[in-house]
Amino acid sequence: MRVLLIKTSSLGDVIHALPALTDAARAIPGIRFDWVVEEGFAEIPTWHPAVDNVIPVAIRRWRKNIWETIKSGQWRRFKQSLREGKYDLVIDAQGLLKSALLTRYVKAPVAGLDRQSARESLASRFYDRRLAVGRGQHAVERLRQLFAVALGYDLPATLGEYGLDRARLGDGKAKVPFVVFLHGTTWDTKHWPELYWREMAERLGQAGIEVRLPWGNPAEHERAQRIAAGLKNAVVLPKLNLAGVAKVLVAARACVAVDTGLGHLAAALDVPTISLFGPTNPGLTGAYGQGQVHLASDFACAPCLSKTCTYQPTPEDQRRFDLKREWPLCFTRLNPERVASRLSALLLAEDLR
Repeated sequence: MRVLLIKTSSLGDVIHALPALTDAARAIPGIRFDWVVEEGFAEIPTWHPAVDNVIPVAIRRWRKNIWETIKSGQWRRFKQSLREGKYDLVIDAQGLLKSALLTRYVKAPVAGLDRQSARESLASRFYDRRLAVGRGQHAVERLRQLFAVALGYDLPATLGEYGLDRARLGDGKAKVPFVVFLHGTTWDTKHWPELYWREMAERLGQAGIEVRLPWGNPAEHERAQRIAAGLKNAVVLPKLNLAGVAKVLVAARACVAVDTGLGHLAAALDVPTISLFGPTNPGLTGAYGQGQVHLASDFACAPCLSKTCTYQPTPEDQRRFDLKREWPLCFTRLNPERVASRLSALLLAEDLR
């Protein structure tokens, strides 16, 4: 059986689909997948043994210059690649209008979420089979249920497995133990204060543990340099692609992460991770897997799910905290002392495994 999966973005969303592929491969011998995914994440599907072909799409780039996309032939070649494939089924696991529109170019039945389940209800109009999957549960479990219903097998009762081939990325641990700080994220409100990252690095140095700091853009590079400045145990990594970051992660003892796609990558690679949540809720989209610890703020307005912090500090807040360096204040409930304590327990548990 051949299936075309449409799950284009973002990084975390792409990773969330992997356990569903593992379930399907175990339930249906010989099933194979092709995967339509944003070009920036095209490496990840190649790491799963059930995926044959990756079909990159560049919706994010193309929509910035539609005329150039058409003129250059990129859109025509992409459509042709979909039309040439021979599939028994298409699964739109994105549930958005933009992903549903892509299914029009494939000559196969299309399964997707029904209007009550999809993120954009209009997307369901493009599907031949509209499937109900309950909201209010983790994204990984929703996708596992979607695949099970679409492909007709019983959903395993066990925790989902990403099924990635770690050996392709180098599975050996480093001679000198290190922890990766995944400090980069898209929302300003998701950023753990630099002051706290710095204190964590100092604490790990006192314990003889090194710190690695990846980065993906100039702002993240500058932050990494400030965190590491003058610390012998902290190393700012060169700029890496996803495969390069994955190779660092599989060699790490553990990670400390904010709410970021790379935190989901660490979970997919079975790397013990402390994930920090201030304005967001880990219940629906937190890092999924073994060895994953979620620390969520219990601040009065958390989780606000807002990209902009509108909290007005009280006189007591102004007295207790450095508002320039400890913002947003929801993260003061996740201070370095608390995070370091949980990280120590996580590292000890890994040593005893």
